[in-house]
Amino acid sequence: MKVLLILGLALLSSVTIQGKDFERCELAKTLKEKGMDGFHGVSLANWVCLAKWESNYKTQATNYNPGDKSTDYGIFQINSHYWCDDGKTPKAVNACGVSCKALLQDDISQAVECAKRVVKDPQGIGAWVAWRKHCQNTDVKPYIKGCKL
Repeated sequence: MKVLLILGLALLSSVTIQGKDFERCELAKTLKEKGMDGFHGVSLANWVCLAKWESNYKTQATNYNPGDKSTDYGIFQINSHYWCDDGKTPKAVNACGVSCKALLQDDISQAVECAKRVVKDPQGIGAWVAWRKHCQNTDVKPYIKGCKL
C-alpha cells in the first residue's frame, strides 16, 4: 500500500500544465472565427504576427516585469497592471474586468475579448511593444499565407 501511495504521488508531481501551443494557421482560423480580422482596423495577419512575437502562439506564456511588478499573460501577453487581475500586481486597473488566469486558458475567448478592449484604446495595436518592433511597417501577409481562410 505504501508503495502505491509513493508511486501515485510521484506520478502526480510529474504532471505539469502544458497549455495549448497553437499552430500558425490554427490560430489564424480561430482568430478569424472570433471576429479579429479587421477588428478596429487591425488585419488578421497583424494579430497573428503579434501573437507570434508575444507568446510564440502559447496560451500559457507569462512574463514578469520587475519594474512595475506586473506580469504579461497568455497568447497576447496582456499585462496585469492595466488589463487583468492577478491578485498581486500593485495598483492594478483591470480594464478588461477579467482574471489574468483566464487569459491562460486553452480556449482563448477571454484573451480575444481583452485584446479587443486593449486595441480600442488610443495606442491601438501599438500598445504591444512586440508588434511595434516586429510587425509594424512590415509585410505581415506571410503570417496567414497558406492558411486556407
